[in-house]
Amino acid sequence: MNKAIETKKVQVQEIAEKFKAAASVVVVDYRGLNVAQVTELRKQLREAGVEFKVYKNSLTRRATEVAGLEGINESLVGPNAVAFSNEDVIAPAKIINDFAKKNEQLEIKVGVIEGTVASAEDVKALAELPSRDGLLSMLLSVLQAPMRNFALATKAVAEQKEEQGA
Repeated sequence: MNKAIETKKVQVQEIAEKFKAAASVVVVDYRGLNVAQVTELRKQLREAGVEFKVYKNSLTRRATEVAGLEGINESLVGPNAVAFSNEDVIAPAKIINDFAKKNEQLEIKVGVIEGTVASAEDVKALAELPSRDGLLSMLLSVLQAPMRNFALATKAVAEQKEEQGA
């Protein structure tokens, strides 16, 4: 019995560390998905560097208490899977939300975004944001616009001067 308790304590600590280290976490109810659908979801998440695990709710509740995220415990009822992303905040939300649109059985329950508990609606709103690369390209185009406009204006002035001189 003592060995079983020690094993569970180690598991709780591992889960808590994952919650602490994660940039974002999404908890989903996967009831109704068949094996092929879950495999496809896992594949998409793995390709994006997201870890997708199923844990016992009792262990997850204890881990969230250790990590200071007790706010998600009320959502830990029934079969749950947890997606952890250590780098990209948007990736798990976007992949799971897109998958849920095609497979209505998948339900987003709750999330954690950079250490803050987020509702299912917050996770879905996060999923609608452009990816990090998309946001960076938007920023770059905004920063380039004044230089581009200046270059066009100087070219127009140069052409006008050429026409006047000719």
